[in-house]
Amino acid sequence: MDSAVYNTLILSDLHLGAETSHAREATRVLKENRFQRLILLGDIFADLNFARLTKDHWKFLGSIRKLSNPKRQVEVVWVEGNHDHGLINIMSHLVGVRVYRQYTWQYEGLRHAAIHGHQFDGFQVNNLRFSRLGTSLYLQLQKLDFKSKPIARLIDRLNTRWLRMSTKVAAGAIAWGRQHSVDRIFCGHTHEASHVAQDGIDYYNSGGWVDSRLTYLTIDEQGVRIHEYRERADDRDSGQERGEADSSLADFADEAGLLEDVEYESVGG
Repeated sequence: MDSAVYNTLILSDLHLGAETSHAREATRVLKENRFQRLILLGDIFADLNFARLTKDHWKFLGSIRKLSNPKRQVEVVWVEGNHDHGLINIMSHLVGVRVYRQYTWQYEGLRHAAIHGHQFDGFQVNNLRFSRLGTSLYLQLQKLDFKSKPIARLIDRLNTRWLRMSTKVAAGAIAWGRQHSVDRIFCGHTHEASHVAQDGIDYYNSGGWVDSRLTYLTIDEQGVRIHEYRERADDRDSGQERGEADSSLADFADEAGLLEDVEYESVGG
């Protein structure tokens, strides 16, 4: 466990419900780090079909629910992504967190902003129906792919490069940051962790959790750091099978601490 206590930890693009989601590893990151604020920077879900969620996916949500307990004194913020659209009310009650379209805060005399980034992706904004169709086909492909999902991962990487999303999102975010007088702006969406400094603004992308490179961001007095999760021997797929609904919900309740703390009070609204 890292002994540091971060002011903020940011992760995005977990895509719960997708075969390629690394929910088990993301849950470990939450358990093995200490932080005062957690920002889930969008696309935590792949789509609105909860039937796709595996046991590991429910355990991740249980961890979020536990962190949002006021007794833990951790501020948990969910920033809406394009795949999360329509989940605001559901997530507020399910895991006890507030969901924002954009979130700003002050730290160390600097103004910070978190926004998912699809707002700066012109193709996504102008082709919503096509994008949703592509998501559906992508999820179906994962079922037909090999165990390690090489085809789905390759398509995800090619899609990012073909649409030049990383460059577009970075440029759009910096322009947005300049307009809103922020010093640091954080996005997800591209699945590619990066840092760009321009016009006095630092842009950071938190990367994603569906490819071979799993990344997250931390912020403390030393600045902003991009971390890469290293695969471990026991990072296996045993938790990826889809269990019965009762079993999955029991895992969620146990991980969230609801079975041991009947006095839990939701902070969502």
